[in-house]
Amino acid sequence: MKLKRFLLRYYPPGIILEYEKGGNLRTKSIDLLDLSPETNPDQLVAEIRQSEPLITESRADQVKHLILRLQEKQGQQDHHRFCLFKALQAHILPLTNVAFNKSGSRFITGSYDRTCRIWDTASGTELHTLEGHRNVVYAIAFNNPYGDKIATGSFDKTCKLWSAETGKCFHTFRGHMAEIVCLAFNPQSTLVATGSMDTTAKLWDVETGEEVATLTGHTAEVISLSFNTVGNQLVTGSFDHTVSIWDVASGSRVHTLMGHRGEITNVQFNWDCSLIITGSMDKTCKLWEAVGGKCVATLVGHTEEVLDVCFDLTGQLIATASADGTARVYSAATHQCLVKLEGHKGEISKICFTPQGSRVLTASSDKAARVWDAQSGVCLQVLEGHSDEIFSAAFNYEGDTIITGSKDNTCRIWR
Repeated sequence: MKLKRFLLRYYPPGIILEYEKGGNLRTKSIDLLDLSPETNPDQLVAEIRQSEPLITESRADQVKHLILRLQEKQGQQDHHRFCLFKALQAHILPLTNVAFNKSGSRFITGSYDRTCRIWDTASGTELHTLEGHRNVVYAIAFNNPYGDKIATGSFDKTCKLWSAETGKCFHTFRGHMAEIVCLAFNPQSTLVATGSMDTTAKLWDVETGEEVATLTGHTAEVISLSFNTVGNQLVTGSFDHTVSIWDVASGSRVHTLMGHRGEITNVQFNWDCSLIITGSMDKTCKLWEAVGGKCVATLVGHTEEVLDVCFDLTGQLIATASADGTARVYSAATHQCLVKLEGHKGEISKICFTPQGSRVLTASSDKAARVWDAQSGVCLQVLEGHSDEIFSAAFNYEGDTIITGSKDNTCRIWR
């Protein structure tokens, strides 16, 4: 068995081991959820080697290096205040989504103007315009952690795969019968999953551009999807009020998660692939066991639709955003609401944690984004300046740069 490389895929829960077996690229995740700055790295490496035969003596130093990097990040105090670096006249029509590559050196913006643009974060200059779609470019993603490819999903029913370096279009994925509204790369960057208003999701081969599978079973629009960290399962959320878990290798449905009484708005796996969080128009979130499909908890408290939901990278915290103008942070273990984030004057459509987990970012129809302390619920900053609602916002991997994308046709870089 040839060991290919280690990848530090996410901060801070663990490390991902990539290796080749029988000519195929395999991945394994090594859980470091209990890591703290006080952990003895040599002792931890010894424990990992005992339970994971793939970690040979020659690889031990590499693992130790990754652990030390994680500990260094954990010890960093987060006192960063964000200032507007640049307001970019990004598009001639409203933006739909923004996304960073893994290093944060580049970001992309999608728009109603039918294009996706690639930007250099440090200078705020445009590198490429990805042209070719015949309708709104709605869903966009880098193939992180690699960052050399970009997928764009459009209301023109197609998904396109592009070179992040040159802006060249590699493939156009055709087959959906209605608008594509969500997409994701698998962690190995060998597949793209797309979800459509035609009630299906599809899997596409990144190398050949061929359709690999059509995931049928939902009876209404597929509005959200997410691969787990290993890439062997995909979860889809639909306007039919249900969530489906799919086996990626066979394209077959493993579980149907039923219980929500309204359209699903977002679905996500936690880092160790054990739990799934779902948000719904029924004003609740539900936490599900990925293996058995059992509903573990219903998170209540919002008085209007839950529009977005996410785990922090350890999977220990859950953040929810609602049309009621508030956001909440819940414990994934106790299911209790830990803090309520109040201050926005309009619905909150997007929410995310910093990779370090200490901050929460929200984007609202009140034209502002806010940065919150995840533990105390205190609003640390209001990012103002957009002249219309903010549809999308994202942190870079270091947690020291924010991009906001608005209906006002602009995006802003804050750092």
